[in-house]
Amino acid sequence: MAMLPAAALPLTGRADAAQMRSTNMGLILRYLRAHGPRSRAKLAAETGLSKATVSTLVGDLTELGLVHDVGADRPGTVGRPGVMLELDGGRVCGIGVEINVDHVSLVVADLTGAVLIEELHPLAAATVPVGEMLRIVAELVSGRLEELRADGMWVASLTVSPPGIIDYDDGTVRFAPNIGWRSVPLVGELKRLIGPDVPYIHLENDAKLSALAECATYESRGVRDLIFVTGDIGVGVGIVAEGQLVRGWSGFSGEVGHLPLDLENRPCNCGRTGCWELCIGLNELLRLAGSDNDEINDPERPLEDRLTMIRERADAGDERTRAALATITSNLARGLGILVDVLNPKVIVLGGYFTSMAPHILPSLATALAARRMDEGSAVELAASRLGISSAAYGGAIVALEGVFADPTLVPAT
Repeated sequence: MAMLPAAALPLTGRADAAQMRSTNMGLILRYLRAHGPRSRAKLAAETGLSKATVSTLVGDLTELGLVHDVGADRPGTVGRPGVMLELDGGRVCGIGVEINVDHVSLVVADLTGAVLIEELHPLAAATVPVGEMLRIVAELVSGRLEELRADGMWVASLTVSPPGIIDYDDGTVRFAPNIGWRSVPLVGELKRLIGPDVPYIHLENDAKLSALAECATYESRGVRDLIFVTGDIGVGVGIVAEGQLVRGWSGFSGEVGHLPLDLENRPCNCGRTGCWELCIGLNELLRLAGSDNDEINDPERPLEDRLTMIRERADAGDERTRAALATITSNLARGLGILVDVLNPKVIVLGGYFTSMAPHILPSLATALAARRMDEGSAVELAASRLGISSAAYGGAIVALEGVFADPTLVPAT
């Protein structure tokens, strides 16, 4: 997540009172998100705003349903304890949707980051025509919008995460090789299908959203450099550097699954050969761990069940399964070693199927990366995802709320 300011943002003479008000209201919201409940006096002292300004702005935020009082500040301290203030999750929410190779997931989160709705629908996107896929997503979102609005929630915006390269300017998916999409006008079609009451729609890559979501869980430790690695049929990374999401000039950053690291130099769906995802992706694990007629390769079985079978076989000491995981780990280490040298992350988080296999991957992976370390400055912490299969959708829901934290006056009055 972006670095939070420790004091009020400076405004020049041309900034009018309304701009100053919205800026400072956003400052208070972001400060409460980062630091938790605070009294009005502490907010003034820690943000640099005057007590009178804080009191006025808190009143405005309370009227919008964005903050509320939660009790006294540490009874027993010298002087009269102040009333604590925190974010209010009862009025505003954001929606995140991930379109993945084998599922569609949706998460609704409130202003505090709490999950209100989380659902996952198995769906082989590559086998569904684009128009039908977008209709399914639109119906799913429309249903949730109706429910949320009936409950009095204001939906700030919607973030949709396709598994491919995005054109941010015109809202299209330029290329998603693992589901066969090219030049899909995703934002325009969803607006048309959902109708005139559709909230603003953002597009963002799945790995990037997962990186933002995971980085938020490390915020209390001060981690500001993190890589999230997806572990699906395709492989990509989301990069957070110095607290900022890295997109690159065209949004292409993180497509590391297509680095030339497959020693067998096999052809890839992207049109290249020798791509890294061919030797570490989910299809490679399934190929190495079982024969074609093995039940782990039965596409009719839920993926989670098949991954559980693989993990249980590994736990039981099955030689083929353990050899498969050892090969995946070796191939994973080869690419991660490059990313560590180039990006110098503090933490690397493994998502997707890597999370399920973490007990059999992480120890050997940590050893391999430690063996390559030139000094302590290239040390890296490895972790399995804390958010699971819905991390991209959750990240999308959090991004959907960012406009409110930037300008709370966007929220309509109650």
